[in-house]
Amino acid sequence: MRTPFARRPAPAGRTTAPGHDPGATTGARPPDAPATDTAPGTTPVRGRLPGLGRSALAVALGALPALAFPAPGLWWWAYLALVPWLLLVRTAPSARRAGLDGWCGGIGFMLAVHHWLMPSLHVFMLLLAALLGLLWLPWGRLAHALLGGTPSPRRAVAALLAVPSGWLLIELVRSWEGLGGPWGLLGASQWQVPAALRLASLGGVWLVSLLVVAVNTAVVLLVAGALARRTTPAQRAGRVGPAGLVGCALVMGLGWWGTAPPPTAGIVRVAVVQPGVLDPPGGAERRFARGEELTRTLAGQRLDLVVWGESSVGADLRARPDLAARLTELSRAVGAPILVNVDARRSDRPGIFKSAILVGREGPTGDRYDKMRLVPFGEYIPARAVLGWVTSVGKAAGEDRRRGTAPVVMTLPAPDGGDRPGLRVGPLVCFESAFPDMTRRLALDGADVVVAQSATSTFQDSWAPEQHASLAALRAAESGRPVVHATLTGISAAYGPDGRPVGVGLGTGVSAVAVRELPLSRATTPYTRFGDWAVHAAVTVLVVLGAAGAAQRFRRPGGVSRAPRARTARGSGARRGR
Repeated sequence: MRTPFARRPAPAGRTTAPGHDPGATTGARPPDAPATDTAPGTTPVRGRLPGLGRSALAVALGALPALAFPAPGLWWWAYLALVPWLLLVRTAPSARRAGLDGWCGGIGFMLAVHHWLMPSLHVFMLLLAALLGLLWLPWGRLAHALLGGTPSPRRAVAALLAVPSGWLLIELVRSWEGLGGPWGLLGASQWQVPAALRLASLGGVWLVSLLVVAVNTAVVLLVAGALARRTTPAQRAGRVGPAGLVGCALVMGLGWWGTAPPPTAGIVRVAVVQPGVLDPPGGAERRFARGEELTRTLAGQRLDLVVWGESSVGADLRARPDLAARLTELSRAVGAPILVNVDARRSDRPGIFKSAILVGREGPTGDRYDKMRLVPFGEYIPARAVLGWVTSVGKAAGEDRRRGTAPVVMTLPAPDGGDRPGLRVGPLVCFESAFPDMTRRLALDGADVVVAQSATSTFQDSWAPEQHASLAALRAAESGRPVVHATLTGISAAYGPDGRPVGVGLGTGVSAVAVRELPLSRATTPYTRFGDWAVHAAVTVLVVLGAAGAAQRFRRPGGVSRAPRARTARGSGARRGR
């Protein structure tokens, strides 16, 4: 029977006997495997997209997943968003072109997910996207190798494991603080899906990303099988796509069925104060005064904690005892401690810090957390001696903020003034709520509630406020602790220990207070206990498949490392001249 592979003569020096898999015995390339410079199982296509046109298409297709994140919030789109990009990659005429498609798609993804940074970084955003887009270059080659042409059942199964694992490795690398942090992780698009939140409690946002990319890969296999059903191997491979979809559904279902919501153990009443947009001149003083005014309206409401947003206090409280006194009197008036955030030069050490400071009835309690992970370019410039020029083209930090050294869990005074232990609060500052490991660390250290103080006023009219607020839902589900996201200008929100919202968030531009009754839980989630096991599993998959591929390539009978030169399909059984 003529197969699609028979349309092209076999390369000189190579033969393939019917029913024989040379890759399994001699290390030669199997007929369904992609060649180094030619797409597998295909003939040259006339009228192929020009190089620039294909690159532009890859950029556009790579941007599509951004629609799954807030503000569009098309969470279901995440399960299909990679399909057009992967279909383009699998039809690349060579592995090199597939890598370029991956790179261009990565550029599109980074620009779309972080487009709201353009007013601050200007042209540097394009350079940053081009550099980070390189992370998708090997992923494009990997997807081409496993999905290109007519994948065999073995390659299809490997694709279901390796393509999601490769994507997760990209997310892990770019989650480093210096590369922008874990913003736009594909799993974070599922923050409002209860079943996905249950998965997050098992393996963090990483496990959700794996599942989302696996569904996309299964759909691509389904399409590939539908396009090449003329051969028996293609028919067998075509079953892998539906089987993969069923497997993903089973994982989601088992995660939902096997993971119970965290049991509750009491209620905590937390008030969020959002002063709203207050522009210069005198922005810091006016912000403080507005926060003070709003907080006074909370008197008599039996609160456990009042939270102000990031940079809500613009001067060091030691250098401004008048501000400390006003906050102390305010705490007495509402009958609850106030967690403020100071963005100022410290009087006891050099440099500017962003610090969460707890103020009680007797004044500042001494509990202080200095922000540890800073926003690149927004709060410091990496390698300022080399990249300091970006301050002239954007709104980059004119002076680097200083870092804290350790997480802090604060114990609040008992609400009745008695001797029983008070609530334990773990503060984070802005950007830090994007990091799963920081919330997990606070939960392990005994925090009952996690509070993220934020300010996104610079990006008020973009998708950033909604994206930032949604991250708190993932952190709550992962840690099994309620999370309060308090901002200056919105969106302020609160989530229970299962990641579901409690009440309605305060929108951008709103100047108001909100009181939320949050259920407490002292249960330990699997993610809190075992950490980033999904990441380790993904790395293991890539290592094992890479080792298996290398072993197959160089294996031959007799243990010789190099495969013998194969004979041609046409002509004599021996090379001429032998």
